[in-house]
Amino acid sequence: MRHVAIIGAGIAGPVTALALRKAGIDATVYEAYPTTADGIGGTLALAPNGMAALEILGAADAVRAVSRPSSRTVLTIAGRKRMELPGLSGVGPLSVVRRADLYRVLHDEAVRQGIEIEYGKRLVEVDHTTAVFEDGGRAEFDVLVGADGIHSTVRRLIDPNAPGPKWTGMLGLEGVSSYEVPEDPETMVFAFGKRGYYLYWPERDGGSTWGVNLPYHRPLSLTEAREVSTEEWMRILRRTYGEDVPGGDLIRHTSVESVHVTGALHIMPSVPRWHRDRMVLVGDAAHAPSNSSGQGASLSIESAIQLARCLRDIDDVPQAFAAYERLRRTRVEKVAARASKINHSKTPGPVARTLMPLLMPLLMKTVMNPERTTGPELRYRIPWDARVDVPA
Repeated sequence: MRHVAIIGAGIAGPVTALALRKAGIDATVYEAYPTTADGIGGTLALAPNGMAALEILGAADAVRAVSRPSSRTVLTIAGRKRMELPGLSGVGPLSVVRRADLYRVLHDEAVRQGIEIEYGKRLVEVDHTTAVFEDGGRAEFDVLVGADGIHSTVRRLIDPNAPGPKWTGMLGLEGVSSYEVPEDPETMVFAFGKRGYYLYWPERDGGSTWGVNLPYHRPLSLTEAREVSTEEWMRILRRTYGEDVPGGDLIRHTSVESVHVTGALHIMPSVPRWHRDRMVLVGDAAHAPSNSSGQGASLSIESAIQLARCLRDIDDVPQAFAAYERLRRTRVEKVAARASKINHSKTPGPVARTLMPLLMPLLMKTVMNPERTTGPELRYRIPWDARVDVPA
C-alpha cells in the first residue's frame, strides 16, 4: 500500500488520514472547496464511543479542550411534562462541540503529523487508479476513500444507481440567547414544543444556546437558507416557538447576529454498495443517520479507524473492504433505524401532538431502556491492537 487518496477534508477525511498514518500508510486528502472550513457548521455532540475512538489517534484531549460535557439529559413535552432521561453508568458524558472547533483540531493534528491536504480539488471522475479533478489535476492511488459527505461524488462513481440523501422535513438553525434557563451546567434539554422540536443548554458564561429542527415546506441548501434574511428566520422562529416555554423566551432574547443557519437536515438511506474495485466510502458518504441519533460524527470517526485497521491487516484490497463493511454495516444501520423512529416524533401531526404527553411516560417505561437502546452504541470500543481477520 503506497498511497491512499482521500476525497473530502471535513471530519471523516482527516480522521481517516490520521488512522492510516498510525497504521503505517501514507495518504493525501483532497478537498473540493478552495479554503479550509474554519467557522463553518453548527454544534454537534460526540458520544463516549466517538471520544474513545479519538483516544486511539491521540486527539481526544484536544477535542475535550474545545467542548463542554453534557452528563444529564431532560425531555420536556409542550412545557407540561418534564422527565429526566435515564443514563448509562461508566460511559462518560457527551462532548458538545462546535463543528468548526472539531474540524480545526483534527485539521491541525493532521498538518502537525505531516499529512498533505490539497484544496480546490473537486473530483469529477476516476480513470482506473487515477483520480481526475475539475482543475485538470490527476492523482494516482492504490485506494481511493470517499469521505465526501452525503452528496458524495465517490458514492455515485461506485454505483451510479446509489440512493442520495433523504430530507427529514426539517431545517437546522441555532443561536445564543441572553435568556438563562434554570438548568445545571451539564444538562441538555430536548423539548417537543407546540409546533416543532428544539433543544437548549446553559452556557458557562451566562445565557443559553439553543438549536431547532424547524419543520419546513421544502428543503433548502445551505446557500439557499442563507439567502433568506436572518430577520425573516427570526420571524419564522417566533411564530413556530413563541408560545413554548422556555422556547419563546430563548428566541425573543436572541440577537439577530448570533443566529446560525445550517440548512436542510438529511439522512442517508441504506447504501447497497460501499465499495467497488479500489474505491470505498467512509463516514456520511456511506452512512448518515439523522441528528436525532447523537451518533453521526462518532460513527464517521469509528468507520475511518476501522477502515485503516482493515487496510493495515489485509493485503488484498477487496477483502479488506469486505472486512470493513462486515465490521460496520450492521452497527451503523441499527443506529440509523433507531434515529429514524425519533425523527417521526419531531414532526408530529395534530393527533400525535395531542397524544404525545400521554404516550411519552409509557414510552419512558418500556422502549427507552438505555442499556437496551443505547448501551451497545455508547459502550462500543474499537480493538485497535487486535488483528482483523479475512472474511470467511
